Amino acid sequence: AQDNIRRRAQHIGYVMQNPNQMISKTMIFEEVALALQGSDMTQEQIRQRVEDTLKVCGLYPFRNWPISALSFGQKKRVTIASVLVQQPELIILDEPTVGLDPAQMIEIRNLIRELGKAHTVILSSHILSEVQAVCQQVLILSKGRLVAVGSPEELGETLNPGSRLRATAQGEPDTVLAAVRSVPGVCKVELESAANGQVTFTAESEDAADRRAAVSRALTEAGCTVLALAAENRSLEEVFLALTEKTPEQNTPAEGEEN
Repeated sequence: AQDNIRRRAQHIGYVMQNPNQMISKTMIFEEVALALQGSDMTQEQIRQRVEDTLKVCGLYPFRNWPISALSFGQKKRVTIASVLVQQPELIILDEPTVGLDPAQMIEIRNLIRELGKAHTVILSSHILSEVQAVCQQVLILSKGRLVAVGSPEELGETLNPGSRLRATAQGEPDTVLAAVRSVPGVCKVELESAANGQVTFTAESEDAADRRAAVSRALTEAGCTVLALAAENRSLEEVFLALTEKTPEQNTPAEGEEN
């Protein structure tokens, strides 16, 4: 059983959350090549594998830099390269964009998408916009329990099979909202903002029908010029909050029961 576990573990790569543990003065090339130490590859094969991996991770121009001279984002890429060079079937990324600036976050997300073309990638993250942007399938855990599995779109549909749109129109808030509420099938209208004669709102329908045309007509008939109108998917944040709030607390005493 232990041998079987070891064999399986050889096909799994784990990328740690905090690369600042890497304070070595070792060069990037050498650091990544260390992951292949003990393999039956020749030195030439190792050199080629490391160079190819550094190119994929955008590190090749810095291959002779010491780890200690790297930025946080570059260190994150080195940790990914050290795993990727072993060509695992499964790669686990723990909070891969924590601590990165917006530009570095975009770069890492693009890299994750590329990795997903040739590897199975498991991404653990509390940044749900990141999950929605990168992942094809989402698993939501709440209090140690798996409460949902599916694509971001499927989870949004599970939460509420209706449709939603966001729009901005010119006019008085009461007039705009009343016009939208008059549209058959619209069950919920919420004001987001009202300033300088412009009203932004969201409208939800009781079914999946597209009511953009009907909403636009209602606003025009009410004398409210439509400035923007678009269908909107429910965010993963909304799905997460709705599902986790429904999950019962574990180890909570029943009413009247003593601890």
